[in-house]
Amino acid sequence: MGALVNGKMQRREGGTLMDDRPERVTIMGLGLFGGGLGAAQYFARLGSRVTVTDLKPEQELRQSLEKLSDPACTEAVQPVVLHLGGHVESDFTEADLVVVSPAVPRSSRYIALAREAGVPLATEISLFFQRCPAPVVGITGSNGKTTTTGLAGAMLAAGGRRSHVGGNIGGSLLGDLGSIAPDDVVVLELSSFQLEWLDELGASPQVAVVTNLCANHLDRHGTMEAYIEAKKAIVRHQDSTCTAVLNADDPRLREWERDVRGRCLWTTTAGEPEQGAFVRDGRIIVRCGGREMAVGPVSALRLPGDHNLHNALAAAAACAAVGCPPEAISAGIERFEAMPHRLEFVGRRRGISFYNDSKATTPEAAIAALDGFDQPVVLIAGGYDKHVPFDLLARKIASSTRAAILIGNTAAAIAGHLDALGAGARYQRAETLAAALEAAIAEARPGDVVLLSPACPSYDMFPNYEVRGEEFRKLVLNTD
Repeated sequence: MGALVNGKMQRREGGTLMDDRPERVTIMGLGLFGGGLGAAQYFARLGSRVTVTDLKPEQELRQSLEKLSDPACTEAVQPVVLHLGGHVESDFTEADLVVVSPAVPRSSRYIALAREAGVPLATEISLFFQRCPAPVVGITGSNGKTTTTGLAGAMLAAGGRRSHVGGNIGGSLLGDLGSIAPDDVVVLELSSFQLEWLDELGASPQVAVVTNLCANHLDRHGTMEAYIEAKKAIVRHQDSTCTAVLNADDPRLREWERDVRGRCLWTTTAGEPEQGAFVRDGRIIVRCGGREMAVGPVSALRLPGDHNLHNALAAAAACAAVGCPPEAISAGIERFEAMPHRLEFVGRRRGISFYNDSKATTPEAAIAALDGFDQPVVLIAGGYDKHVPFDLLARKIASSTRAAILIGNTAAAIAGHLDALGAGARYQRAETLAAALEAAIAEARPGDVVLLSPACPSYDMFPNYEVRGEEFRKLVLNTD
């Protein structure tokens, strides 16, 4: 089985990839998360003439450039050409293929130049979909998709099923294509940006998981309706042989049932669906393919919060759909620990527990993190503005925290909502993360939690959420 593209299975023929090697390839956006790097390395190894172009200057891309320049890593037939700090039009009009970072707005004039010149466009993920010989489990959602992806990978590994985990979770699987067999399973985290390009390709995964839907990336998509349509691409091109795993407790996702062409598995903590994953008497149950499986107690899940139970249900249903046995699903749940920057316990200082939830880049994610603690919480929140509403987060801060320390571009907007609620005494503002941590420690008492759960991306203060989380960890560990 291969990837489902335009309703057809894409396969390898004679051990080689069906698509010919393009002579000239332009990689638009090297970035720091591995997609651009993986595409550059892949085509360099094939012998293509590769040009990497990025608006960022060399010093901001040093981490990726070091990997790209390592001969042992690239195995390039010829050196990669770098055009950094700006774009050259001929790189887009004279190439045989342009590989675009999903983060690049589709309205970019350079994308338009390539289209006008008749140059094919792709992304690292769409290239992988076209070439992958194994079934793909694709996981998306506004929150929880990274944890769900990690859980699914752990369950498959526990069952001895050879699996490969990648996508928006970081890194690229393009370089692994030669070792991926048809009987393997690929688990991909997919963002709305990646799904837009897969939609253009006419591609959907064989198993599509959607954890939840809430306002996100409205600075890019413009409206909630447009954002939902981008997410819906994950099921749009499935056929009757495919499976969709949807959260029945999300009213927006309940409306997707009419869009599902194959089998639909529902996940819920409030009831027992005919097909799907749910909780009964403290145990996780999966109904799939006419079989009911008890896959372990809820108490075995090490991750705090009801949202993580939802993530576990989604992963369990997806793995059951690809034949993972119940004992493997149970073992995966028991062994899985919090991933970096996702409610990650950093340490305890002065009787205060510190948690790094830097990956929480939506208000709903921060609210879910707050719901995961019984102790009083001092919250550090704020960051880059994606034009999403903060009214629910403000209510949560006002009702469920000891205090909040607000940082970044959105500090004023969150503060405004708190003022409107009469909770002005509940927050402080800080100019830096270091100052925010210092203020949070001053507010906290022994037994409390200091939680970095920003509810926003990091781009106003840090290159990405990982750098923000690492800085928080370093600051905490350097606290006496």
